[in-house]
Amino acid sequence: MGRNLPEEGEWFMGNRMKIKGGLVVRPDGVSQRDLAIEGGVISSISADAGEVGYDQVIDAEGAWVLPGLIDIHCDAIEKEVEPRPNTLFPLEMAFLQFERKLAGHGITTMLHSLSLGVGLSLRGEHLVAEMIGLIASMRQERAMIRHGVHLRYEVSHLTGFELAQKLLDDGLLDYLSLMDHAPGQGQYHRPGAFQRYVMKNQGVSVDEVAVIVEELQERRSRVDWSKLKALTAQARSRGIAVASHDDDSEAAVNRSLDFQATVSEFPLTLETARYATAQGMGVCVGAPNIVRGGSHDGNLKAVEAIREGVADILCSDYHPASLLHAVFQLETEGLPLHQAVNMASLNAARALGRADSIGSIELGKAADVIIVRKVRGIPLVHSTIVGGVVVHATKDFV
Repeated sequence: MGRNLPEEGEWFMGNRMKIKGGLVVRPDGVSQRDLAIEGGVISSISADAGEVGYDQVIDAEGAWVLPGLIDIHCDAIEKEVEPRPNTLFPLEMAFLQFERKLAGHGITTMLHSLSLGVGLSLRGEHLVAEMIGLIASMRQERAMIRHGVHLRYEVSHLTGFELAQKLLDDGLLDYLSLMDHAPGQGQYHRPGAFQRYVMKNQGVSVDEVAVIVEELQERRSRVDWSKLKALTAQARSRGIAVASHDDDSEAAVNRSLDFQATVSEFPLTLETARYATAQGMGVCVGAPNIVRGGSHDGNLKAVEAIREGVADILCSDYHPASLLHAVFQLETEGLPLHQAVNMASLNAARALGRADSIGSIELGKAADVIIVRKVRGIPLVHSTIVGGVVVHATKDFV
């Protein structure tokens, strides 16, 4: 059966494209439909969009047609720049190669999660600022997908505060979260967990990590929480969503709410996820947690929160390929496919305040669409279309 695949990068803005006969996943269900795309937006969703007047027809029979995935939390760009401790690659090279991978994974909107954290490697002010500047210039000059910046601000990283303010003032941020990765807190509540993580990821010795911990604890004692509240208020005044990170109790959720957070990322317990949901927050969980069957840190199993109805957003966290796979895996867990897809698209768009233009297959929305087929039971992206542009296409399906 011929697929009539377009060449990768072919430009369709202003022209007409038809995606024919696929299982179209819309916010409320799945049905076989034709999609018509014109001027970069979805112009028709119908049982038969006709055969005349299209510049390109993509045969999607037997495939799923999904909205492009929206990833609001992924720090994988850090590993592209620094795949081994203290081994940095050019930022432009890392970004451009990573972008191609993202398109192949079906991610059409990526909020690169960049940390003003412990000040090591890419998590220090200089390289973070350089990477954010690169992302801003790339999305103006050329881009395969929609790029944004999720700034993860470590509350104890005092020297990064002015940079965070400036990035907000300059309109370079799309999402802001507050982190508290001190030993004994949240993700690192177990004795020695923080030390082991830093030693593994940064290649430092026992003595060196002891100094890092001592300095970190000293800085944390000097955190001005009122300044942080002003920072999140500044973000909200600009329409930028604020998230918390690793909430581990009702008290932590209440503090996040006090900082105007609307999303709780990776709550550590089911009780915390329940409480955050009851307070009207979105709850974001990691796709790798679903694919692997649990948290790599032994915390909340994401699938349990989803079964309980207290998690509504999926992100890839650190492994972009997991996002699409987790969506289809959730279907095998009993979640209707359209609801699983919403978690990685529409709900994420809502959290960002962008659901009017992206995040679902609906009339008038941007034509960010992926076509998915399975190989040996594994969902793989056949074509990725962003704003009516085919940015990724494969020809190896039979």
